Amino acid sequence: MSASAVTALAAAFLLVSGAPAQPVPVTARVETPAVYDDEAGGNADADDPAVWVDPTSPGRSIVIGTLKEAGLDVYGLDGRRLQHIAAPAAPGEDAAPGRFNNVDVVYGFELNGRKTDLALVSDRGRDRIRAFAIDPAAVAAGRPPLKDVTAADVRPVFAADEGEVDDQRTAYGLAAFSDDEDAYVVVSRREETRLRLLELEDRGGRVGYRTKDTLDLPAAFGLPDGTRWAPCADPGELPQVEGMAVDQEEHVLYAAQEAVGLWRIDLDDEEFDTPEMIDRVREYGTPWTYDTAEEECVLDTAHDPGFGGRHLSADAEGVAVYHAANGAGYVLASSQGDNAFAVYGREGGNQYIGSFAVTDGPATDGVQHSDGSTVVNVPLGRSFPNGLLITHDGEAAPADGDREGTNFKFTPWDSVATAFPEPLTIDTGSFDPRDTD
Repeated sequence: MSASAVTALAAAFLLVSGAPAQPVPVTARVETPAVYDDEAGGNADADDPAVWVDPTSPGRSIVIGTLKEAGLDVYGLDGRRLQHIAAPAAPGEDAAPGRFNNVDVVYGFELNGRKTDLALVSDRGRDRIRAFAIDPAAVAAGRPPLKDVTAADVRPVFAADEGEVDDQRTAYGLAAFSDDEDAYVVVSRREETRLRLLELEDRGGRVGYRTKDTLDLPAAFGLPDGTRWAPCADPGELPQVEGMAVDQEEHVLYAAQEAVGLWRIDLDDEEFDTPEMIDRVREYGTPWTYDTAEEECVLDTAHDPGFGGRHLSADAEGVAVYHAANGAGYVLASSQGDNAFAVYGREGGNQYIGSFAVTDGPATDGVQHSDGSTVVNVPLGRSFPNGLLITHDGEAAPADGDREGTNFKFTPWDSVATAFPEPLTIDTGSFDPRDTD
């Protein structure tokens, strides 16, 4: 569903149900160059970020952002572009080209006998996972730091054959994690409810993967009044997941099913445990019809049964985990329909804490329709000594005439933490993202 349609639906819903407390405002300090999803802009559409923490000089850490059909950009902490990597070309005349959707980082994967940090990307166009080695020496020298190390023989993640790849029910959302020297990625399937857990493999100095487990989330739900409900979607589509993040210490997956809500799924012995929904979108359970002429959903808010949540407006999107000592910290989820981010506790039952919005400030404009996000607790040099939150902005301003731009916003974690009436935790020392034990 388009961002404008989602926003309109959410606004109409809130008029009926009553708006919750307003999110606290924060402002970003840095933004990346705007990109444009048109021919002149190389069909670039920013979507999802990841941070690689430099092991010797955290102020040199880099940000990797997906641009869908345009591939990847790599940025410094000042937002300056350091490298561009194109998505793979279509392998044939009638085949779909590569399209990079989500990205995450794992540290210390043993590749060709050397511990190697990897950026892992879901290639939605070709239904693969692409792996890029990150070279610290290149970062230090100012050279392009990413190199493609994907094995040539990797198979589609979900499709049975190449013909099915071109139907584009392919690899979509992605979250990565490590367990000792082993590395894994969780991948969601576009327009389906399916999640797949893959284990990375060294194939002669290149990165491959094999399936460890598969999970299908529900597509329809029993309501307290005895009826069943399925969220509205285009004909033939099921409620998909995109935004995901793994709690690196507890090995818990948080997955945002866009039109449904936020799930918690334990990853016990590298298998999916029983999913538990920790929050629902506001629109959950609301009747709907599908307008075939406009090709969009129409929510019947006048007959909302009141079974939805109060903190997420569809779509539920980017998810990030802030690690703090003794199991404390936060799970952040993008509430795309009202341009906010919901904050839940990392401990126990993931209690809702509050919401914030990235608003217009002296250095950057605000964030709208945010898809992907990531957060880092460790100090990243003088620019971000208390950690960093990075959010996709689906409406970068100012616009270039009629061209709508997208980019990424960098917000100091302490700016988020101190905006709340009861400040959130700032813990820069208890968790090291490089610790894979």
